[in-house]
Amino acid sequence: MKNWVIALFCVIVSGLNISAEACTTFVISGKYTPDGRPMLFKNRDTGTLDNALVYFTDGKYDYIGVVNAKAGYQSEVWGGYNSEGFAIMNSAAYNNNIGDTTKLNDREGELMKLALQSCKTVDDFEKMLKKMSKPLGVDANYGVIDAFGGAAYFETGNFGYKKVDANDPTVAPNGILIRTNHSFNENYNEGFGYIRYATAENVLFQAAATNNLQPEYLLNNLSRNLTHSLTGVNLQEQLPADKTKAVFKDFNDFIPRNSTASVMLVKGVKAGENPKATVMWTVMGFPLTTVAVPVLMNAEKKLPNILSMKSDFHAPLCDAGMKLREQCFPIKRGSGKNYINVAVLINQNNDGILQKIIPIEKQVFKAFHKMFTESENNLPDDNQIIQFYDWIDTFIPQMYSLQFELSVN
Repeated sequence: MKNWVIALFCVIVSGLNISAEACTTFVISGKYTPDGRPMLFKNRDTGTLDNALVYFTDGKYDYIGVVNAKAGYQSEVWGGYNSEGFAIMNSAAYNNNIGDTTKLNDREGELMKLALQSCKTVDDFEKMLKKMSKPLGVDANYGVIDAFGGAAYFETGNFGYKKVDANDPTVAPNGILIRTNHSFNENYNEGFGYIRYATAENVLFQAAATNNLQPEYLLNNLSRNLTHSLTGVNLQEQLPADKTKAVFKDFNDFIPRNSTASVMLVKGVKAGENPKATVMWTVMGFPLTTVAVPVLMNAEKKLPNILSMKSDFHAPLCDAGMKLREQCFPIKRGSGKNYINVAVLINQNNDGILQKIIPIEKQVFKAFHKMFTESENNLPDDNQIIQFYDWIDTFIPQMYSLQFELSVN
């Protein structure tokens, strides 16, 4: 009996870890996007809900990365891009090391930091993987793009990897590659995230068919997707009348999850363009309650204050988004965390949290595009970028205060 209880406990703990690391990601070749620029996306699920952005200068190349907002954040990066236009993210795979008894693990963030410090191209990343001592201590799908047309996944385990090229029409006929929590190897059925994979596939192929492979559309329709590809449930149908009465729905296996801590979408550049035009749209917090903000490299090495860590390591916008998230998941005991209160998020009265977030974000997109169109050669200079950040640091706190009575500072 004792051994049976221990075994059951291990299964439960394993399931909890999988739930916490249930990222949804994609890579798109620039050959298939409307403007010829590649894209890379990660909806990050993690047990560390406090995330922040950091502008790093500790490598061959400067880089901006998503980090866990806590002491020791310098050792790992969970997605980002560098001054050469190279970008990387990952999703846990859970099926690259089956049968491997290696005890070294959880090195995914360290590997991405090293890549951002030292890689200029997708080929550089592959060379790095080959040269690194084994075992790597990873079980991940690494998505990468560069400023020379490169776009690929590397399904990577402790002792090897498989490259899947988004520019290869035999494996990506529409230039679109998606990875959730499994690699497409001989252990294909041993991974996780198949329902989220199908949801993402539906959205991306619809976006491609309607010429909507653009950041604003994809952020709203992927990171905020409220459909379930298996059951056909769409939480945006039959909305509650208002937010006064809680309406709870099962929230398992949607792309956004109660464990989603941040989102990043990197839009790269075409071959021959200045890598400085690379943009990373970030949702620093729960995507259903947090506004997306773009960041760019600049000589001042600055980021918006609301995305950056304060002395307590917390990023103000992430904190605000997580406070609003608590309204969505108010039940703490038992399995209550798996049920979302739809009424506070979206309702017929149009005063749900998400319904207030979207108009704020539209203003951010509008101001961002205005900055680009008014800049020489559609490339903002450092002064324009800093002025835009100053506006962000004023506008978004004002709107969160007005709409939610929340302080973002």
